[in-house]
Amino acid sequence: MTASTTPTSPDDLAKALDGTGYLADAGLASAAFLALRMGRPLFCEGEPGTGKTALAQALSEALGLPMVRLQCHEGIDAAQALYDWDFPRQLLHLRALEAAATASQSTLDVDAVESSLYDRRFLLARPILQALQDAPCVLLVDEVDRADDEFEAFLLEVLAENSVTIPEVGVVRAETPPLVVLTSNRTREVHDALKRRCLYLWLEHPDLARETAILRRRLPDLPAELADQVARAVQALRGLDLLKPPGVAESIDWAQALQLVGARHLDLASATATLGAVLKYREDADRARDKLDALLAS
Repeated sequence: MTASTTPTSPDDLAKALDGTGYLADAGLASAAFLALRMGRPLFCEGEPGTGKTALAQALSEALGLPMVRLQCHEGIDAAQALYDWDFPRQLLHLRALEAAATASQSTLDVDAVESSLYDRRFLLARPILQALQDAPCVLLVDEVDRADDEFEAFLLEVLAENSVTIPEVGVVRAETPPLVVLTSNRTREVHDALKRRCLYLWLEHPDLARETAILRRRLPDLPAELADQVARAVQALRGLDLLKPPGVAESIDWAQALQLVGARHLDLASATATLGAVLKYREDADRARDKLDALLAS
């Protein structure tokens, strides 16, 4: 990171994020600024589609830092997040040593061969090790609530020390800690021990004015009237009892879809034709179609 890309205040960071198309309110900008200056992970929690992942991507762009992403899932373990060994290359290396020994009619030194197999050149860096090696960078640990307790415990150690120990290689430590952004859709409660090591940020869906502004920023050619109509319709859809309420990404997709079909305003025909851009479950689409007239009139 260079001095020119280091924000000096929350407002400075908000302007940098704005330059990437991410509109941050004062609370979000302050939390991200403090995480950056204090060297603390930022734990972002909220409903799907509220811009948690997009925040990490925007921070990476605004700060001029590479982003490393670890996508959590059920059953993820330390090996998938940290490192592995390139077994095919190790096997080729072993065969090459054996061939060379045969050609020279010499005997392989078992200890030396084993040591050479666990050289750094055969090390496959997974996201966390990659982030420690590439720091300064932005490390996105996405949907940490989908991982299990054991993985949380592993994360605690890494986040506390900013280092990992590889038995065959030694300690890998980040001289400058990565900016860590953890996200959770709150499918389960993340342990307090992890939250205590982080700064906390709850993200809500944007209000009407902010969502309209986001649409205009991300889609500069979008007519102002259509942006307002899409934002109002999405806000109304979130008020229905849907399986998956639309997030900001779906709002942008819907507006773009309407543009592509040549719609200048949102009416019943254009909304029905493009509903698949904003709702992704049949039950949600059926429920919305029954109420489209009322939604569009609001």
